[in-house]
Amino acid sequence: MLEIFQYSFMIRALIAGLIVAAIAPLIGNFLLIRRFSMVADTLSHIALAGVAIGLLTHTQPILVTTILTTVIAILIEKIRSNQKIAGDTVLAMFLPGGLAVSVILISIANGFNSNLFSYLFGSISTVTSAEIWPMLILGLVTISTVILLYKKLLFSSFDEEGARLSGINVRLISYILMTLTAITVSLAMRVVGILLIGALMVIPSVTAMQVAKSFRQSFFYAILFAVLAVLVGLFGAFYLDLPAGAAIVIVSLGIFGVVSVKNSV
Repeated sequence: MLEIFQYSFMIRALIAGLIVAAIAPLIGNFLLIRRFSMVADTLSHIALAGVAIGLLTHTQPILVTTILTTVIAILIEKIRSNQKIAGDTVLAMFLPGGLAVSVILISIANGFNSNLFSYLFGSISTVTSAEIWPMLILGLVTISTVILLYKKLLFSSFDEEGARLSGINVRLISYILMTLTAITVSLAMRVVGILLIGALMVIPSVTAMQVAKSFRQSFFYAILFAVLAVLVGLFGAFYLDLPAGAAIVIVSLGIFGVVSVKNSV
């Protein structure tokens, strides 16, 4: 059963998966209480355009994607706050826009190739050592930022107007959260794929809120469920020859189903 650890590519996959499992629920929790969870799916479509640009220009796709998604994430928040447009409306504009740009870039690149396909559906088993270090650094930056700004992130997420009146720079905090979301999306695309990123950020957090007795406790459960999904998903993918990203999401849904049934009994 433990022969999986004999392969270096699986060890790298586990490290990458655990990094994403640690940060995705942290951001997902704040997005949920802001009722802004669809931003992950919107940025995932922007990420596809970033990957296409990276492959076309022969640069590092993760770096290009991180920069592009961060810029768009801040732009989304700027439009939402300045123009007083509802968040879901802004997302409804950017999601198809990002997809349209991606389709055009893919067309210029003469359609799908194996590299683009791996980002679209995830290819955690092909994560390289060169990709692990940026993931680890960005992951630590994300976790550290959440810890340092926890109270401000929490207050501005629950009561934006109240936080503003108390002296918190709500706009800056929102920009920071959107930047962290963009970073998380960029890191997660190699683990579960661009099409499934939103699921890994949202499902463990939703599941955690079914059992947690406080918002702080929900972080612990969300990370626990995400780590469990990654571990079981990777083992299942390895031994059953399944797509790893899809397996991780299916396990996440399975955990949610078990928790929901348990709570309803």
